[in-house]
Amino acid sequence: MSGVVTGDAVVLGLQPARLPSRALALVLDLLAVWAVYLLITVGLAMATASLDEAAQMAISIASFLLVLVGAPIAVETLSHGRSLGKLACGLRVVRDDGGPIRFRHALVRGAMGVVEILMTFGVVACIASLVSERGRRIGDVFAGTLVVRERVPAARSAVVPPPPPWLVGRFAELDLSAVPDALWLEIRQYLTRMRQLDPGVGRRLSERLADELVARTGTPPPPGVPAAAYLAGVVAERQAREARRAFASAGQGGGGQLPGFVAPVVQPVSAASAAKVENVPPAVGPVAPPVVASEVRDAGASTGFAPPA
Repeated sequence: MSGVVTGDAVVLGLQPARLPSRALALVLDLLAVWAVYLLITVGLAMATASLDEAAQMAISIASFLLVLVGAPIAVETLSHGRSLGKLACGLRVVRDDGGPIRFRHALVRGAMGVVEILMTFGVVACIASLVSERGRRIGDVFAGTLVVRERVPAARSAVVPPPPPWLVGRFAELDLSAVPDALWLEIRQYLTRMRQLDPGVGRRLSERLADELVARTGTPPPPGVPAAAYLAGVVAERQAREARRAFASAGQGGGGQLPGFVAPVVQPVSAASAAKVENVPPAVGPVAPPVVASEVRDAGASTGFAPPA
């Protein structure tokens, strides 16, 4: 099955989950939820033994709603679509556009799950998943969500193209703290599929994403820079910052030394060798040649982005 396609004709690198993996994740979730529910029921029965029958019935109904309905909704909201079973099976609930779900999506899925999973023992959910083209149950249809596979083979993972050389380091001072994860996901999926789009559709989509990125950062792109090249440059800057933070944390945890780094061995130098070294004149390094316009054009052709005029 192909990836998820958005309304802007962008093929997202997301693989919808099949029914067997979803069923296994659901079984694991139900086992965990029912185990917690039984423990809580036994504890409440012992604690409310002195109460009348009406009070015990009210407490049992409340515990049923909180544990079997409220707990899955809370877990999916806090984990952004990854419950215990989905985490074990490498699945995740996302929006139709590939973004992370919110409370309203988890609420609709949980409310519909009471009918199609708990009350019918999952029969309705299985039938709906088999009929749906992307394996969605009724709760996914009403919530506008989709269960996708997070762990896919490395050969299928799309690589974000590098930015053009004339944009490297141009966004070092850009503030990226206000850019949400959903926008980063849209930009990344566009960059990995931009050569597969119609030129007109791709241009409009890149301009829309660039406008949203400018609204979040407050800094417009340099004059003459295309929207696609601007997006690639900003994404490369974000990846570079994350790499620097990762290396910095690894260096702090390893006593200031990066993993895999081997310190060079310094050999002792004799007096005669030192005298020879002192008489050697300092070497002058080669001067880097100036960058000409033809080299910029060739570098732009290799990355797929044309340099500004």
